[in-house]
Order: sequence, then C-alpha cells, then structure tokens
Amino acid sequence: MKYIKEEAQVVVVGAGHAGIEAAVISARLSKKTILITLSLDKIANMPCNPSIGGTAKGHLVRELDALGGVMGKVADETTIQSKILNRKRGPAVRSLRAQIDKINYHIKMKKLLETQENLLLKQDEVVKIDVKNNKVCGVYTKYGYYIKTKAVIIACGTYLKSKTFVGLVSSNSGPDGMPNSNSLSDSLKELKINLRRFKTGTPARVNKKSIDFSKLEVQYGDEIIHNFSFSTKEKLENKIECFKAHTNAKTHEIILKNLDRSPLYSGVIEGVGPRYCPSIEDKVVRFKDKERHAIFIEPMGLETQEMYLQGMSSSLPLDVQINFLRSIEGFEKIEVMRPAYAIEYDCCNPTDLYRTLEFKSIEGLYGAGQFNGTSGYEEAAVQGFVAGVNAALKIDKKEEFTLSRSSSYIGTLIDDLVTKGCNEPYRVMTARSEYRLLLRHDNADERLKEIGHKLKTITDEEYEEYLKKQEIIKREKERLKGVVIKPSKELNEELKARETTEIEVPKRFYELIKRPQIDFDFLEKYDEEKREELPFEIKEQIEIDLKYEEFIEKQQKKVLKLKEVEKIKLKKDIDYEQISGLRKEAREKLNKIKPENLGQALSISGVNPADITVLMIYLKRSFKT
Repeated sequence: MKYIKEEAQVVVVGAGHAGIEAAVISARLSKKTILITLSLDKIANMPCNPSIGGTAKGHLVRELDALGGVMGKVADETTIQSKILNRKRGPAVRSLRAQIDKINYHIKMKKLLETQENLLLKQDEVVKIDVKNNKVCGVYTKYGYYIKTKAVIIACGTYLKSKTFVGLVSSNSGPDGMPNSNSLSDSLKELKINLRRFKTGTPARVNKKSIDFSKLEVQYGDEIIHNFSFSTKEKLENKIECFKAHTNAKTHEIILKNLDRSPLYSGVIEGVGPRYCPSIEDKVVRFKDKERHAIFIEPMGLETQEMYLQGMSSSLPLDVQINFLRSIEGFEKIEVMRPAYAIEYDCCNPTDLYRTLEFKSIEGLYGAGQFNGTSGYEEAAVQGFVAGVNAALKIDKKEEFTLSRSSSYIGTLIDDLVTKGCNEPYRVMTARSEYRLLLRHDNADERLKEIGHKLKTITDEEYEEYLKKQEIIKREKERLKGVVIKPSKELNEELKARETTEIEVPKRFYELIKRPQIDFDFLEKYDEEKREELPFEIKEQIEIDLKYEEFIEKQQKKVLKLKEVEKIKLKKDIDYEQISGLRKEAREKLNKIKPENLGQALSISGVNPADITVLMIYLKRSFKT
C-alpha cells in the first residue's frame, strides 16, 4: 500500500470518553494532535447507561473538571435528570449522578472536537504502531496514512478483537454493532504488550410505549441540582422522570431454567467480567436467597422512546430476555428494541504502565480507559486526561504529572491500577480510598484547581473565579466562629423537634453546627448579623468543613506522614533481586512495578512493612556511597 505521510505530535486512538479528554487536553497544551476513530457518528458514545457520575464516579468528574477536563461541562449541558446519591449518609460518600441525553451529548462533544484548535479528527482505523528501539515513531492506518508522531495514546475502549454475545449467537463486533479492531491487537502483541480478555455487558433497550408506568415507582430528581462543572452558571432543570421496578420469583425461575443457553455459564465467554456490575443471571445465581432485584427504567434522551433498564445486563438469548422481562409487573407487554448483550475484548495489564500511564517497555506509548482494564465512562475520562497531559509534557521535556492517593480519586484509581493491577474490570468506589473525608464531591476545586492552573489546563478566568470563591469561604468561616446564637422559645422548640439538646445560654454557631441534627440553613434563621447571600454550594462546603473539622484534621495528619514517605524517591534502574533481606515475592513485585517512591512501594500488594524497612536501609547505604 502507498501511504499518505502526515505528522502530528500526539496521536489518540479512539474517540470515546478517554480519547476525547486525551485529545482535547493535548491540543490545548499546544500539541498538534490527531484523533482517529472508527466512526465519527459514535464519538462520545454511551453504549451502556446514558448517565454520568454515581458513587465515587461523580467525584472523578468533579476532579476532572477542576483540572480542566470537558466531561463535566458537556454533562451539565445535556443533563435531563440529576440527583445526589447517598444524601442521607456522610459527606464522604455523597456523589452526583445525572441522566444524560445520549444523542445531544454526542453532538456537543463532536462539535467541541471539530472546533478545537490544534486538533484534527479522522474516521479511520489504526492497524499498526511503528516502534523503533523501544520508542514510538508513528502509526499506520487502514485507509493508507502513515502518521509520524512522538506519542500514541491507546483509548480504544472495548473494540480490540471484541466479540458480542446474545445467547449462543456471537458476532465479531464492538458495542452497538460497530466494527471491531483486530489488527491493532495483533500489532500490540508483536510489540510484546501483555494483553488479556475482559468482559462486560449491557441491558436491553425497550420501547417506552410498551411499559405500564402506573405499576412502577416514580424516581424524581433533586429539587436543588448540583453541577458537575464549577464553571456552569445556568440553573439546571430536571426534564424527565425515571422509574423503578423489581424482578420476582417467576423472573428468577425463567432465568435459572435457561442457564444452559447462557454463554456466560456454558463456557463460551472467556473474558473476566466485573464483580460490581453483574448480569441479572449472575445476581440470581449468586444471591438465591434474595426474593427480588431492583430495576431502574431510565430514558435514553428527550427525543427518543428508548428506555434503558439499569440492573438487567444479560447475555441470555433474545427469547429468554423477552420472557423474563414480561414476567415483571409493568412489563407484561414490553417490546425489546435492542437486545441485551455481553462483550469481551482485549485489554492491557495496567501494572505494565507508569503512573503517567506510559508503557514501561515502549517510550511514548500510553494507555487510557477500558484498554487499561477499567470499566465506566468516568474512569476512562480521567485516565485520558492524565495520559494526554503527560504526553504533552514529555514532548516539552517537562516534569511529569501524577496525582497522589491523598489528593484525589484520580490518584487512587491510577495508583490501584499500576501498583495492584486488576483481575477484572476495575470500578472506582469510595471504599477504595483511605482519605474519603478529604476527597469529597464538594471540595474537588479546593484540592485540584491550583494544580490545573500550574499545568495551564484551566483558564486564568476559571482560576480567578476559584480564588474569589475560596476567599468567600475563608471570610465566612471566620465570621461564623464569632456568631452567637441566643436561646429563645422558638429555637428550643425546633431543637427539641430535631431530637437534640435545647440551649439555656448563648452558643456559638461554630459549636451548634457540629451537631448531626443541625444544618446550615436551620441555624441561618437565627444568625442576626447581616451578610452577603451565599450560593448553596458554598454553604454546603462550609457546613461540612465545620461539622467534621476534627476528623478532617486527623486525616490531614495522616496525609502529611504519607507525603514524607513519598519524598523518598526510588530510581527506575534499581535491581531489587540484588537487595538482600527482601522477600522473594517483594523482589518480584518491586521489579515488575518499579515504584517511583517509597509510598507507592508500600501500597503494592505483596510488599510488607518489613520489606520497606529493608529498602530504607538499602537507600541509606546507597546514599552514603
């Protein structure tokens, strides 16, 4: 084939949620970037639920926005219903989730990419990565381009040698019937990249008119809507309602009788599936004592009748899917528009990556998203951003960009991937962080805006807006420490109604707000001083900071200790086999992961505190010599 020669500083493979963030941030950092996708019509596709956020996932989107990513902004523009999850629980686990208009999200993201300076879109397929002397030189495409480049970011989602299953009917295809990519997978294997098979799945899409909503439970959005993006100024509205149904004994009976027709249980599917997002047949088998499972019925958008059945992923044959769905109250006449399916695909082993998401074995080659073994749009997006920033920084020969576990869920996610690895599709959860109270939804800008400003990934205007907000918070906190609430009949009656102790003498606002039964808005009525009107987001952050002050201080002390350990750097050329005193497992893990510092070494599964002590002795001796 005669190749058309082009040149770019960064090539991004795949225009899903990881590829978009990687390409946009690379281009904004003044790197000529080419984004290659199998189909321009599937940019920012949501092959599973058209929603953004969720438990811990909402944290990721807020963090990404604070750093300069685009997912949060476009999600706000296309939100059709929004709510905070876990609102009745502590602030550490509250997360924003929004139902998104799938088609509108695609349209807006496509336009954003098309109009982005330094970024060129191509509908094509990367079939081979050109590597010389363990360094990326370029890529070859199916239609005849050879693009010379310094960095390649693989963000191809679930398309590498992907195979879909509906019962025992299988197709060599990607999500939504799209073509898959076989040649790139072969090229990566030739480059000695370690690939393995993972599996995921998605529920059926059904026609809205075939559902009897009178038999379902309505799920409303929040009255006060939070934004994903700190720069969103428009007031968001709930435009639709969601609904809830449940499976029953008949549903479970149909599923159990047909397990022999499931590719998951007949051994046809080789890939490892996600533990935290199981198929309905998995749920019924694993939780036999559970009488029913919840199903959430959510619209795919404002201009379509397709409804998504969250909680009903399946790989069973179509006739079985229709039968078990029609056994559910409200679904008696349901019409399936698109069957549920399972999909398996090739992905890399993330322990082969540095924390910059660059491959250890090939300079200039990066991985992001589901290719790295994760699941979820949000996990993909933040990895794309990290890979895109680091590709640009490396080209400019600048210091690499990494985030610590104590700074963000992004740092936690990437540290988990590259130090611990994953044996199934990785999903972020609040339980994965040791610093949950510090890494809250409300304070993502406080944690990360400064970093975004230094990276030049957020605008000066956005940074100035952030500084103004921080000044308001600081001023109001200081003011509230001096505000005194006087006892009154009305106040004590309300305190009694809230099942908390009445007051007989004046109390400071600062003291009362620490009571679990009392919130900012309640005390505000008894604040006699005149002050500026505060947005609810600022009041929320102040209330959490004051209410949990002692707990926050304890976690901050732990972070300071961790930072001291992280200051002790480990060279990449250390041969841990030569360090006497290290256990065999520790030597093997340390040589494979090549941790950047002692803190990262400590988080590696198989490395214990005794091994860290041996390392510290080794480092002291090395320093003396």
